[in-house]
Amino acid sequence: MDIQHLVDRLEDLIDEGRHLFGTKYTMLDEERALEIIDQMRISIPDEIERAARTIQQRDRVLAEANEEAARIVQQARQHSEDLIDEQEMVKQAKVRAEFVIEQANLEAAKITQEADHYVLAQLSQLEQQFAHTLDEIRNGIQLMQHEEQVETEPAFDFEPQAAQAPQRGIRQQPISFDRPAQAAAASSL
Repeated sequence: MDIQHLVDRLEDLIDEGRHLFGTKYTMLDEERALEIIDQMRISIPDEIERAARTIQQRDRVLAEANEEAARIVQQARQHSEDLIDEQEMVKQAKVRAEFVIEQANLEAAKITQEADHYVLAQLSQLEQQFAHTLDEIRNGIQLMQHEEQVETEPAFDFEPQAAQAPQRGIRQQPISFDRPAQAAAASSL
C-alpha cells in the first residue's frame, strides 16, 4: 500500500477523534491507529527501498551520463589535437616544399649559369680554332699562289701577259669546314 494513502488515513482518524475541552489532546480509536501504523511500518521499507532504488538508478544514470560526457570531451579534445597536429604537419610540409622549390630554383639557376659559361668557353675555343685554321688556310693559299707564280714565271720576262694568264686559270679548291683534319693536311702540303 502507498505510504501517502496511509498518512492520509491517519490524518482522517485524527480529524474524526474527539477533542478534550480546554486541552490540546484528542481521543482516537487506538485499534484503528495501531492498524494504520502497522501498515505504515510494512509500507515504509518498501517505500524506502523504492526510493533507494530510484536514487541508485539516478546515480547510475548520472554516472553513465558523466562517463559519456567525459568520453565525448576526451574524443573532442583528441580530435582537436589531431587537427592541430595535422595542421602543423601541413604547415611544416608547405614550408619544406617551399624550401625544396627555392633550392631547386637556385640549383637550376646555378646549372644554367655554369652551362652558359661552358658553352661560351667552348664557342670561344672553337672560334680560336677556326681563326687559326682559317689563318693556316690563307697561308696555304698564299704559299700555293706564290709557288705557282714562281713556276710559271719565265726566267726572262718576254711576255708579261702570258705569265699572268695561267694565274687566272687556277682553280682554287673550296674551303671545307666540315673536315678540319683535311684542311690542315692540305695546308701542310
